[in-house]
Amino acid sequence: MTAPVKIILNGFVKRTMNTETLKEGIRSTGAALSRKGRSRNWLLQADFNQIRKITTLIYEADESSWLWIAKKVDDEKPQLNTDELRIIVKRNPTISVSQLVSLTDCSLSEARKVLDEVEWE
Repeated sequence: MTAPVKIILNGFVKRTMNTETLKEGIRSTGAALSRKGRSRNWLLQADFNQIRKITTLIYEADESSWLWIAKKVDDEKPQLNTDELRIIVKRNPTISVSQLVSLTDCSLSEARKVLDEVEWE
């Protein structure tokens, strides 16, 4: 869908508990996590679906020291354009407006517009 977005995680190891578990979880989504040189900063490269999986993983893990990553990733998550929303709707023809909004974080009007366009094609 979208190109991978690059997110810098400052002080990743220092700010998180059970860091190895988190790193394994992030990498299991297919996202790339690497250290930036010799600094304390890490670079996360992930697309929209991987970001969604990472935030779900963090919230389900119930580890409070990981929540800042979920917030940072959500803030820097790319917004899907109309064509990408249309692809999602075509793959899931029975999707509702509220499901599309919660899945993609698009606005209510964008979801309605895309659903109408696909329905009338």
